[in-house]
Amino acid sequence: MVGVGPTGVFDDHCFIRACRGLPHDRVPVWFMRQAGRSLPEYRAVRGTGTILDAIKNPDLSTEITLQPVRRYGVDAAILYSDIVVPAHAVGFGVTVTPGVGPEIAEPFRSAADLDRLRPLDPVADTPYVLETVRQLVEELDVPLIGFAGAPFTVASYLIEGRPSRDYLNTKSLMFNDERLWHSLMDRLADLAIASLTSQIDSGASAVQLFDSWAGALSPDQYQRYAAPHSQKVLSAVEQTGVPRIHFGVNTGELLELIQGVGADVVGIDWRVRIDRARARLGGSVALQGNLDPAAVIAGVDAAVSGTREVLAFNAGHPGHIFNLGHGVMPTADPDVLSEVVRVVHAEGTVGSVQEVPQ
Repeated sequence: MVGVGPTGVFDDHCFIRACRGLPHDRVPVWFMRQAGRSLPEYRAVRGTGTILDAIKNPDLSTEITLQPVRRYGVDAAILYSDIVVPAHAVGFGVTVTPGVGPEIAEPFRSAADLDRLRPLDPVADTPYVLETVRQLVEELDVPLIGFAGAPFTVASYLIEGRPSRDYLNTKSLMFNDERLWHSLMDRLADLAIASLTSQIDSGASAVQLFDSWAGALSPDQYQRYAAPHSQKVLSAVEQTGVPRIHFGVNTGELLELIQGVGADVVGIDWRVRIDRARARLGGSVALQGNLDPAAVIAGVDAAVSGTREVLAFNAGHPGHIFNLGHGVMPTADPDVLSEVVRVVHAEGTVGSVQEVPQ
């Protein structure tokens, strides 16, 4: 079973057609972080060790990826993995600490550290990822989304050594040694390209480039220090023919620039109304989003109300993939997410203009 490229078996699926802005029968929906700690079935099988240990077990990763598809009836699966897998696989010294996130014992500090980022050989370095993708393609009746971290976001982890709120070390390197900065970003772009291409070659039907922390940059900083490298990644993937989604958090000031790096679909967080995002980006662009994840935590009434509002603001545009404005929170009630999916499928119309709330 192969679901990639222009002749892939999922070309007529509502998710793929929405990515391309083509007419289809219903609004597709999936959730970032739909697999994981919010699901009791995940906690039942996850076992001990870090997420990096779990990812190295293809049977376990396949099962975890499938769980939300079975429970929610979402229109796409996203590979159970992590954006630091390529850097970990080439031996940079990355771990993922539960409750903290990626941590690096020896953060990136000088040109000598470039040698720690050798090229990724997916077959030799991440065979477990490729096997998981192949197993999923055999099991799924919906498209599989592969993904990678954008160079800026991965760089922020490697430089800071752990998740950061201010990115002071990252920005200091940007400002003080631009040549080294771009050398680092170029290496990370190559890692992302190798990883994404290998996932597509193994059967992924779409890919998402996560630039989760790009919102820490001003528009000028983004255009100078980050955009060229994300563009390199997305341009390399373009020839595969699969849809390319690009997403970041708190990126309302960057939407036009994010679209400009080559995304087929622009993911938007909950801070920008979907109709206003489309007005800024043009009517032909496909958008993904953008229910506030907190609405799910608030309960079914708040989540359903917010879902209907997003659908109304989209006004039936075919280039819309319903999602949250960021990932599912660990304390989310799966039953609330199930109701969100039901409402999207039952009430999300495509190709007709709905009344838009003022």
